[in-house]
Amino acid sequence: MERTASIERNTNETKIQLSLAIDGEGQSQLDTGVPFLTHMLDLFTKHGQFDLTVDAKGDIEIDDHHTTEDIGICLGHALREALGDKKGIKRYGNAFVPMDEALAQVVVDLSNRPHLEMRAEFPGQKVGNFDTELVHEFLWKLALEARMNLHVIVHYGKNTHHMIEAVFKALGRALDEATTIDPRIKGVPSTKGML
Repeated sequence: MERTASIERNTNETKIQLSLAIDGEGQSQLDTGVPFLTHMLDLFTKHGQFDLTVDAKGDIEIDDHHTTEDIGICLGHALREALGDKKGIKRYGNAFVPMDEALAQVVVDLSNRPHLEMRAEFPGQKVGNFDTELVHEFLWKLALEARMNLHVIVHYGKNTHHMIEAVFKALGRALDEATTIDPRIKGVPSTKGML
C-alpha cells in the first residue's frame, strides 16, 4: 500500500499544493516563497526519508506568517491522510540531533490527540528575513492537523540558525521512526484498538 497524500489549500492569503510520500527517498521539490522555510523543509525531508513537493504562493509581501502557517496545516493534513488507519506503525519516535553547538530533541506520538509542547529559547528574533516565532506556529499547525503529540526541546545552543536546523532534522528523524511499519505489530499499537 502506498502511503501518499496530496493536499490543495486555497485561501485569500495563500494557494498551496503539497504532496507527501512517507516511504520515500528523501527527495524534495520546494517552492515556498520563504527561503529559510524551504531550507528547513528540505532538511526535514532528507532526514525523514520522505518525498515532499510544495508549491506555495502566499502574501509574503506582508510577511511570512500565512505561508508558513498554511504549509504546516497542509503538511499535517497530508501526513494524517497518508498514514491511513495507522495499522502496523511504531507510533512513537524520538530523535536527538546535534548541530555544531546546538542540541535538539523531538519526540512524537501519532496518537490522534494533537498537542505541542515546545521548550526552545532562540537568541535571535530573525534568521535572515524569517521571524523565529514562526517555528512555533508551523509546528503547532503541523501537530494539530496531523493529530499528533509533538514535543520539541532545544537543550542548548547559541546560534539560532543551528538550533532551528537541529529541530527540523530531529523532526524528520522522529517521524521516520514513528511512521515505520513494524511487522511484529498486529493492528494498531494501542490497547484501545484504535488511534
